[in-house]
Amino acid sequence: SERILTSTDTELSAVNSILGSIGQSPVTSITGNALQNPEISLVVNILSEVNKDVQTESWHFNTEYGIKVEPDSNGYFEVPTDAIAYDINDGQADRFRDVVKRNGRLYDLVEHTDVFTAPLKIDKVTLYQFTDVPPPIQRYIIARASRRAASQLVSNTELVKLLRLTEEETRASALEYDCQQGDANFMGWDHESAYRAYQPYKALIR
Repeated sequence: SERILTSTDTELSAVNSILGSIGQSPVTSITGNALQNPEISLVVNILSEVNKDVQTESWHFNTEYGIKVEPDSNGYFEVPTDAIAYDINDGQADRFRDVVKRNGRLYDLVEHTDVFTAPLKIDKVTLYQFTDVPPPIQRYIIARASRRAASQLVSNTELVKLLRLTEEETRASALEYDCQQGDANFMGWDHESAYRAYQPYKALIR
């Protein structure tokens, strides 16, 4: 089952949350002249970096498995610019290919070539804009960025410790959300399959 949350943060509200956590006043813009303020510029950069760091972990919302991709006219598989990870599906079992990214495209370490003659099924982890990230994971990103901002801008170890606790709490919430969205099961059933686990309450119907 999926639980849909619609209350999302913007980059501006995220930056203001980070500023508030370190005792700074909110701002009305994070573009143009606002970035001339070195503190604002640093916080914006920290938010961007942490957004990338967190999404690199591969969550249910930004990970797709088994995407069928055709090589281009030159036989290349160009790696999309928004791809954090781009690898062959089920690569741990299929040892006839081992691909890495070289020169912006896939390179096969087994055949020593970047030219392919057949389509591949690809697993992709995509980097999304902060505003497209689910709210519980947004809150984790904000908390992690707040702790990093505090460690760089504020000489207050107690504040950093408190923000670390908030970071741990929001990470737990993000992981719980991700597990619910992923609909994981013990049997490891893939998409386009159906399985209903034993439900104890049905024993009462007998």
